[in-house]
Amino acid sequence: MSALQRIACSWCGSQSPTEATTCIACGAPLDVKNLVSDSGWRSAPRLRDMTELRFGNSTCQVEGEIVPVAEITLGERDSIFFEHHVMLWKDLSVALGVMSLQGGMKRALAGMPFVVSIASGQGRIAFSRDAAGELVVMPLHPGMELDVREHAFLLCSHSIDFSYTRVQGLRNILFGGQGMFMDRFVTRDAPGLLILHGYGNVFERKLKAGESILLEPGAFLYKDASVTMNVETQKLTTGLFGGVGMSLARMTGPGRLGIQSMYHHHQTE
Repeated sequence: MSALQRIACSWCGSQSPTEATTCIACGAPLDVKNLVSDSGWRSAPRLRDMTELRFGNSTCQVEGEIVPVAEITLGERDSIFFEHHVMLWKDLSVALGVMSLQGGMKRALAGMPFVVSIASGQGRIAFSRDAAGELVVMPLHPGMELDVREHAFLLCSHSIDFSYTRVQGLRNILFGGQGMFMDRFVTRDAPGLLILHGYGNVFERKLKAGESILLEPGAFLYKDASVTMNVETQKLTTGLFGGVGMSLARMTGPGRLGIQSMYHHHQTE
């Protein structure tokens, strides 16, 4: 069999050797078909215990299934950044630093970290969130831009630019306050790797141009930058709930939209 033959991953589109059973870029099983509902939502791939994937000069091994752990073996000249409270353990050889962010006071008041940690140097470091759910591995090719809900990203490779924006009006559904923050990840000329944690189960749907769907904001996990998000309030004018308003997020394509089946409320909010 030719060494040039490859098999395409149905989740991320990356090419793996034909003998591989999992995608070398995102870890998705290659011997399992997409699971898609009648309404078009497909399940994020359930990563098998001890699945290994590669990025740059580094590798990532996913351990466990209920509260999964991402164990990173950092290669030479590679680094990653993460919310400091998601680190589980590290080798002594892995150095830690910080990435200072603008607007720290607003982020702190909303329960968001205003300092993101950076890990570099050859060695191993592991991460997990303190909740059941799924790890969603998102290889980002050059020229991609992804928006992710607050408290969802686990780690990101250094080649990806990181910033954030605030969506006014959504937090009033989720206990009021400063508005929902979205982290923004952008690749320039080089690819990168982003790993998210979704509470419960994660599903993705590709919206066509002009296609819209109304979403309970707590379910939102990620979207392509091409998908627009607007707050829409619907009035419940009859019956027991007469005069009560329901605020939803209108998501309009084109692009990918990811949701989680469980919303976890962070006490710092």
